[in-house]
Amino acid sequence: MKKIIRIVLISVAVLAISFFGYLTFTKSKSPADKAVFKENGLEVKVDYCRPYKKERQVFGQLVPYGKVWRTGANEATLFEVKQDVKIGDKTLKAGKYTLWTIPTPDKWTIIFNGQTGQWGTQYDETKDIMRVEVPSGKIAETVEQFKIDFAPVTGGADMILSWENTEIRVPVRL
Repeated sequence: MKKIIRIVLISVAVLAISFFGYLTFTKSKSPADKAVFKENGLEVKVDYCRPYKKERQVFGQLVPYGKVWRTGANEATLFEVKQDVKIGDKTLKAGKYTLWTIPTPDKWTIIFNGQTGQWGTQYDETKDIMRVEVPSGKIAETVEQFKIDFAPVTGGADMILSWENTEIRVPVRL
């Protein structure tokens, strides 16, 4: 009996070490980051991982057009808002959501999904809370590492997603 318990404990230890080793390896390739905005009563936080371009064509190839993308790397990107906000012309209730996108050359669909805590390839469309379309823009400089940031505007902020030569501005308003 002691031998069986010992084998089970060793197996669990090996699996745990392998799992944490895998997470460490993937995080080194696409490090975790946070984008935080706190101004004029608006509080938004985005937890995400930042993949690199690495001389690849990103949009249309690495990230295919017309398909759901995890909007980052590794775990699903987490979007948290402390109060009800308007995203475009729709209201998003205060809470935590995963952020997904469907890129196309001229517009993106921004998806707020109610399922949280999953790996970034485990998207369940039935848990979508809201979808909003925003225009896609081109920028002159090449952004090597995917970035989410906020820019203050009257009544809230624009959440800015940029990578390669593409920039998306998602309006987040009180």
